[in-house]
This record gives sequence, structure tokens and C-alpha cells, in this order.
Amino acid sequence: MAVVAKIAPSMLSSDFANLASEAERMIRFGADWLHMDIMDRHFVPNLTIGAPVIESLWKHTKAYLDCHLMVTNPLDYVEPLAKAGASGFTFHVEVSKENWRELVQRIKSAGMRPGVAVKPSTPIEEVYPLVEHENSVEMVLVMTVEPGFGGQKFMLEMMDKVRALRKRFPSLDVEVDGGLGPSTIEAAATAGANCIVAGSSIFGAAEPAEIIKLLRKSVDGAQQSS
Repeated sequence: MAVVAKIAPSMLSSDFANLASEAERMIRFGADWLHMDIMDRHFVPNLTIGAPVIESLWKHTKAYLDCHLMVTNPLDYVEPLAKAGASGFTFHVEVSKENWRELVQRIKSAGMRPGVAVKPSTPIEEVYPLVEHENSVEMVLVMTVEPGFGGQKFMLEMMDKVRALRKRFPSLDVEVDGGLGPSTIEAAATAGANCIVAGSSIFGAAEPAEIIKLLRKSVDGAQQSS
């Protein structure tokens, strides 16, 4: 069963002073999701947005808000983000080994879609139980850079994780985040990624709509030939 391409511009690369208009612009240009990076300055050294910004943005868009929680205590964020209007809630496997079952249940009960993310140094096998459990996550995010900052170089060796996921879970949403753009999308798409997070390559482009179209075309082409 072929999976569907979902292109998610990373709003971390947008003009934060004009977040609502940036979101509207991305959806108009063909984006499927808006990727929201939530960092706590503990799990990663950077500090970004939280529930108040999600809530403010949600009032101006009905887009799917794909929230990536780079935080040490994701349970603390479930209720606030659900109230704020988050659509997807992706937590890191590295901080949830003890309580992921409760976390997934609470995310679903709050009306959000659960996903799990892995840092480059984490073996992909660590997420398998979360996908295979009867109350499973619905997406796996493979970080193709070290989480915490935008604009890093794409780590090609992470595509082995993507290939392993796609082979084991043919219908799973597999997301990649970090360094994605015209020069790296083919590697990600052919490995099996279907959810593509891209920041500077979209927001820094003269024609962002063309980049979104190119990313989608690569995923669709890889899916058709697989």
C-alpha cells in the first residue's frame, strides 16, 4: 500500500513576526502540514515556541499543526498543546522509555495523532515496540540532523533507518527532518520517507511553491516505483 506524500514546511525558518501570514502563505503554496518545533532548552540547547504560540496560530489557520516535541518531559505538554490546537504530537523515544504507553494513550485521548522521533545516535530498533503495540504511534520521525537548530547538514547515513522502517512497516508514515531540500530529497524519498520537513530550503527559496512541488514529486515518484 503506497503512503501519501505530506510536505511540512518547518515554521522555525519562517518570519516569527508574521507567523499567521507565513502559515497562510505555505498552505497557499501547497504545503500539507505546518511543522512546529517545540524545544525546552533542556533536551536540546535551544528554546523555541510553546502552547501559547500554537494557540495563537491555530486561530488563524485550520492547517494540520505537526508538533515535534524536543523536550525532556513530553507528558507535561499533552494537555496544553491539545487545548492550543495541536494536530500531531511527536515525542522523542529517548525521553519516554518508561512511560510511552501512557503518553500515547493520553495523546490519543486528547484528540491528537501520536508520533515518535529518534535522534541520529539512537538505534531505529528502539521505536519498533511503539509501532507494533496494539495502541501504537502513527508516525516515526527520523532526525537527519542533531535536533535543536535549523540549517544543519543532512546526514545521509540516516537513510538506513528510513529503509528499515519502510521495509518493516509498509504503510507507516515515515517523516524526515533536517537538511531536506532539492539536493537531498531523492535520497530520502527513495529510502521510503513520505513526510518531508523542510525549513530553510523552502523559506529561503525565491519560489517556495516550486520547492514544495519538487519535494512532493520526488516522494510520489519513489512511491510509484517501489
